[in-house]
Amino acid sequence: MKLSLNRPLVFFDLETTGINIASDRIVELSYYKLFPNGSSESKTYRVKPVEMILGVEQQKHIPAEASAVHGIYDEDVADCPTFKQIASEVASVFSGCDLAGYNSNHFDLPLLAEEFARTDVSIDLKRMKMVDVFTIFTKNEPRNLTAAYKFYCGKNLEDAHSACADTMATYEVLMAQLERYEIPTTVDELSEYTCGDKKFADFAGRIIYDDKGVECFNFGKYKGQRVADVFRRDTGYYGWLMDGEFPEYTKRVFMKIFLDLRK
Repeated sequence: MKLSLNRPLVFFDLETTGINIASDRIVELSYYKLFPNGSSESKTYRVKPVEMILGVEQQKHIPAEASAVHGIYDEDVADCPTFKQIASEVASVFSGCDLAGYNSNHFDLPLLAEEFARTDVSIDLKRMKMVDVFTIFTKNEPRNLTAAYKFYCGKNLEDAHSACADTMATYEVLMAQLERYEIPTTVDELSEYTCGDKKFADFAGRIIYDDKGVECFNFGKYKGQRVADVFRRDTGYYGWLMDGEFPEYTKRVFMKIFLDLRK
């Protein structure tokens, strides 16, 4: 069954310094862009991860446990561009497209949003439909990407945990899933199928919309309560959130709600 596209679909995968969305950084980004006419393009970026220490930008160390997974070490990216330096190019590739990834709703997309939030490049990822191939897999054949590739494509996944290999494997798995299952073929429907009924105001899932489309807390002592209502009666909680180790994108959503109350 052919995938039905109204606009380009970008399959992407990230390799990172770790799994903390708020503090870890991208060391490799790969994409495979599929156009409605069937043509495609792809590219892989190696990225030098950086962080601010005492006001000075320095290369962030890639922990040994992360390098053991993806095979990328500090010296491999020392002379590579930072994400800030490639952000405009990546935004240009992704803009006007929908996105697809493997477990991307829970990790790759929130972390990518964090990286963009640290730059002055404007890109509205919330306007893009997101297809999470992992969700299709777990709803039908719960496994990991290597097993999914073997199950659906009948091949062994070589170079697993390299962004390029994982990106192409994700694309091939989705094409095979479309052939195997009676699942949606449009990106809008696939996005709904893989993202579920919950609508989040941020990418980390800390803020969720209620049935009226109003932002509510999805964690902590105020879970289920409207963010604006909490901020009206407990401004100290807003300060605690902004000082806490929450993703930058999440903080920006909180800030907008708080500032709107003061208008």
